[in-house]
Amino acid sequence: MDLPANDVEFVTEKIDDEKEGGPAFKCDLADTEIVHKIAQEFLPGLATACVDNTTGDIFRSPASVAVDMRKELVDYLNQRSETFVAESVILEGVLESGAPDHPYDLISDFVDEFASSKRNLFSRVSGWLLSEKREDKIDDFVQEMEINGFWLLDGREVIAETLLKNVDFKNAFHCNMKFNSAEELAQHVSLCSFRPMACENEGCNARFCASHLEKHDLACPFKIIPCEQKCSDNIRRREMDRHCITVCKMKLVNCPFYAVGCQSTIPHCMTEQHCSDTIHLHLLHILQGIHKEASEEDLKRRVEQLEKAASSNQLAEARNVRSLTSKVKDLEARLGPLEVHTKNKEDSEENTEISNLANALDEAHIKNRDSQETMETTNLANGTSKAES
Repeated sequence: MDLPANDVEFVTEKIDDEKEGGPAFKCDLADTEIVHKIAQEFLPGLATACVDNTTGDIFRSPASVAVDMRKELVDYLNQRSETFVAESVILEGVLESGAPDHPYDLISDFVDEFASSKRNLFSRVSGWLLSEKREDKIDDFVQEMEINGFWLLDGREVIAETLLKNVDFKNAFHCNMKFNSAEELAQHVSLCSFRPMACENEGCNARFCASHLEKHDLACPFKIIPCEQKCSDNIRRREMDRHCITVCKMKLVNCPFYAVGCQSTIPHCMTEQHCSDTIHLHLLHILQGIHKEASEEDLKRRVEQLEKAASSNQLAEARNVRSLTSKVKDLEARLGPLEVHTKNKEDSEENTEISNLANALDEAHIKNRDSQETMETTNLANGTSKAES
């Protein structure tokens, strides 16, 4: 059975508690974000009630009961919201401990209560045994209602706004101010914190009340803001992360000579300046790779030779390891072989001297010990001879 194309609206009315002779003009503005959020709960709740109420019935489908079920849902929500304040505040004095007090949570609970009341025996069993299949049916029916325009969002928001005003007894999410003339009301509406606004950023369709303008502005994904990395570009907030890691001139990159030892991290736009400022260090890293056996002092002298032999900017123009290595090798071919005094040779000569000195000391110590032993033996022999005489 197809859903009806024409949408019949059921508009509820808030209880009028105005006293006779009081202000006749009342501001009816409300928080549009909360209203929209509440309205979004109606279709899933209605779909759940329709599916659960017709489960196991071969003569009825969710679509066949949708019209009547919608009217029942609206009547139920209207009645529950109107009696909420009396039941929870006036009669009991305070809200029950742990009970929700936000309008969205309250009305969502009312929708769930209605849907639960429509479950038959078959739906309770299937919901327990085949919960995943049941959820799929509900989702499918929600989509079917949206495609057929069964209950348009604008109509749902009208109902949601009335329900919000019924349960928002603290006036935290709607305006309840009253005025004696239409002129006073009109003047107030132009300044009311609940007046509806639309985001002015291109591409953003968000709607909110005036009191949320600053909050939305700080998070709007379509707002154009300066680059977070302080480059000269202005970018949409939603595109900022991609900009910062791809095309931003100030994104941090490794030095082109990172592979040979330069550990600097620099903004992309400063790469050339960095290479020019640190050419001496980069030359030293290149030479360390070419002359692995050379000492640091030898390499530093070679760097000075290369800088003197190179023409103006010849070395500074090299922007990567390959190009600088090629220029260094060309210059070294003109300068001739590097005179190397390796640390290993120096260490070997020093170790040899130390070893020779240690050997000499050992020999002297042995000679001295042998001399003492000979003298002691001689003295002992002489003493023995005298004793025998």
